[in-house]
Amino acid sequence: MSIEFFFRLIGMVVLIVGGFFLGVRLADLAEGSREQWASLFASLGALTGLILTPYLTTRPVRAIRKTFSLMPATSLSASMIGLIVGLIVGALASLPLSLLPAPFGNFLPFVSAILFCYLGVTLFVTRQNDLFAMFGARLSGAPAAPTAEERSILLDTSVIIDGRIADVAATGFLQSTMLVPRFVLNELQYIADSSEPIRHQRGRRGLEVLNRLRKDTRTPLRITDLDIEEIHTTDEKLIVLAKQLHCPILTNDYNLNRVAELQGVVVLNLNDLANAVRVIFLPGESLPVYLIQEGKEPGQGVGYLEDGTMVVVDEGRKYVDRTVSVVVTKVLQTSAGRMIFARVDSGVNPVSGNAH
Repeated sequence: MSIEFFFRLIGMVVLIVGGFFLGVRLADLAEGSREQWASLFASLGALTGLILTPYLTTRPVRAIRKTFSLMPATSLSASMIGLIVGLIVGALASLPLSLLPAPFGNFLPFVSAILFCYLGVTLFVTRQNDLFAMFGARLSGAPAAPTAEERSILLDTSVIIDGRIADVAATGFLQSTMLVPRFVLNELQYIADSSEPIRHQRGRRGLEVLNRLRKDTRTPLRITDLDIEEIHTTDEKLIVLAKQLHCPILTNDYNLNRVAELQGVVVLNLNDLANAVRVIFLPGESLPVYLIQEGKEPGQGVGYLEDGTMVVVDEGRKYVDRTVSVVVTKVLQTSAGRMIFARVDSGVNPVSGNAH
């Protein structure tokens, strides 16, 4: 028997008794039949107890527990400190307020205690970063380091499977703790257990990337059990969790990127980083390119640079399977990446016939 059903039964019994006595009392006032009135209100009490009891007992407790479990440690600490300070100030203010003439002296001490508790919690939570930084600097004599929640970056499934995050972390550019929720790890495990060969390989690669990140001590990796139980999709869970922890999401998923930005979540897109660090070529510059295939237009040849940038060469069809020197004519930035249009350098012979 679940705890919620147990409380439903208790609430039903309590309200049946209350409804019975209320029916008897109303029957005396209305000069009606006690049995009918008592039966009616007892039945209403039973129905009300079965329906409303969870909303007054277990569900508020569950909601409060979930809120506290998702609250960062700094916010929870600031709330408790603010509550204690508010209670102290409220106790000090209650003495002079209790000396006021009735009825003010009877209820103002209680109202002031509630008000100061609310103000204390609100003030300390709002300024928690400044307060912890100030006290940390006073104790250590140096600026306080940001907390773990402030330095965390949530990783989604796609960026783990992609694998480039391990290379980026190995360079030391990421100074934040990489946070992997348990539901992302479960999704990776589900993909790795798939009977489809491609999905199986992708899942296995994601688990291998996580293992590599765990062994690299330059950028810490942490698995968290924080979850959003009422949401079922991984992307929505990540967005809500990022809001709770006030941290960005690292991804290369275009749809997640756009949805998260619309909801005010900071997104770090690995594809944007890859595009940003590519070598910039200006029209008129020369570069060697190995042409691997024909282009869509007649006479075109297509090759790729080491970073994956596509190079479309006019009149390059006859140089397919050769490395040729080309001159950049136009650089086009698209949502899929960067494309370079070029022509064969007429003043220079092809670099080689086979090497690339």
